[in-house]
Amino acid sequence: MTLLEEIPREPYREGSSPVLETKRLALRAARLEDAKAVAALANDRRIAENTARIPYPYKVADAEKFIGGANKNGEAAFLVTLRDRTVIGACGIMFHYDDVPELGYWLGVPYWNKGYATEALHALIDYAFTDLSHETLQAGARVTNPASRRVLEKCGFQWTGVGLYRINAIKSSAPIDRFRLERSIWSALKTWGRVKRVM
Repeated sequence: MTLLEEIPREPYREGSSPVLETKRLALRAARLEDAKAVAALANDRRIAENTARIPYPYKVADAEKFIGGANKNGEAAFLVTLRDRTVIGACGIMFHYDDVPELGYWLGVPYWNKGYATEALHALIDYAFTDLSHETLQAGARVTNPASRRVLEKCGFQWTGVGLYRINAIKSSAPIDRFRLERSIWSALKTWGRVKRVM
């Protein structure tokens, strides 16, 4: 498959949310029965301290609250699963401070350094630009998290500066590298083959 070939969108749906498929992953809406798997993965200080919303410790009740509140107010939340349906993390599109949607993501520690975050983010970016018709996306990574910054850079995001974010797990604010991606840049990167097609 070339980068210019049309990829079938939304091969199937879970409720009102599409299921986004890649070569190795499926991104789908969370269900209440996923709460234990989500809690088992997210209950890790290394994850919580690098995300804005995840508390630490992270309990099944926190996962149930996340699942119950997902996909409301124009936000889109997905569980990241392997093709065998194993839950490995989550990602989503949310609105924080302005009208530009922000992407967020996390993976359980056993799934780090395997390219899954980049693959999931590619699918999420395509969905945001193609299906949701956004023109610009933003994202952030703690300055102490170079792996997350590399994922964003591999997806074409450009650094725009440093800001402060409130981090739930540390009950304080921390410096965050801010990134931005325009639809035109994403399209150009795909056309030039700078972004690998993972679908």
